[in-house]
Amino acid sequence: MNTREIVEKCLEKSDSRFDLWINLVESLQVKAMAEVGVYKGDFAYQLLQKCGSIEKYYMVDPWRHLEDWKKPANKNDNTFEQFFLEVKEKTSFAAEKRVILRGKTTEVADQIPHESLDFAYIDGDHTLKGITIDLIRLFDKIKVGGWIAGDDFSRSIWQHTPNYEPTLIFPFAVYFAEAVGAKIYALPYSQFLMEKSETDSFSFVDLTGKYNNLELKSQLNPLEIFKIKMMDLASFVKSK
Repeated sequence: MNTREIVEKCLEKSDSRFDLWINLVESLQVKAMAEVGVYKGDFAYQLLQKCGSIEKYYMVDPWRHLEDWKKPANKNDNTFEQFFLEVKEKTSFAAEKRVILRGKTTEVADQIPHESLDFAYIDGDHTLKGITIDLIRLFDKIKVGGWIAGDDFSRSIWQHTPNYEPTLIFPFAVYFAEAVGAKIYALPYSQFLMEKSETDSFSFVDLTGKYNNLELKSQLNPLEIFKIKMMDLASFVKSK
C-alpha cells in the first residue's frame, strides 16, 4: 500500500488523535522517531506503550519558561520542572528506548543524527517562528521515505485569542512542503503528515475537505479580529 492508502485505512479505525498516530506509527513500522514539544508526556506515553515497532524515541522540550513565547501553555519554571519529572516517571517503563533532549530545538537538534529518523512529530510552540524552526531543523533528520507530522494544524490562525501569537502551523507547513517538494496530508483532529521522498513532487492532499483556503488575507482582516476580541470579551464576562 502507498502512504495515502495506509493513512485512509488508519483513519477508518481511529477515534482520536492518539488512536490515529498509534495506528499510523505501527502501520508505517516506525523504529526511530522524535517528538518536539513533549510537555507532560501523554503522547510519548501512549506511543511507547502501544507501538512495539519503536526502538528509539527522542524527546525534545525545553521544560522551562520562555520569555519570547506568547502562548497559554507557557508556564513558570517550577511548573515545567514538575512536568519534566512527570514525563520521566510516566515513560520510565521505556527508559532504554527514550533519549531526553532538554532544550529548544535550536539547542539540541544537532544531537539527532542526520537522516536517522523514520518519523518526527511536532507539537511545539505553534507560532510562525516555532514551526519554521522545527520543520527546517528536523526535516534533514528524516530518512528519505520517512515522515514528519504535527499537531494544531488549525484552519484558523486565531486558535487562541488575539492576545497571543497566532497559530501558523497551517498554512506554513503547506508552504514548507512546497519548498522542499514533499507531499503533505491534512488529517482530522487538526493534524498533518508530510512524506519525504526523492521522487514525489509537492502536493497538498486534504483528507478533511476543510482546508480550501491557504491565504492569510481574510484572517488578518481588522473586522474579523475585532469580532474575535468581542467573542473573547463576552466569554470573559460570562465567566464572572
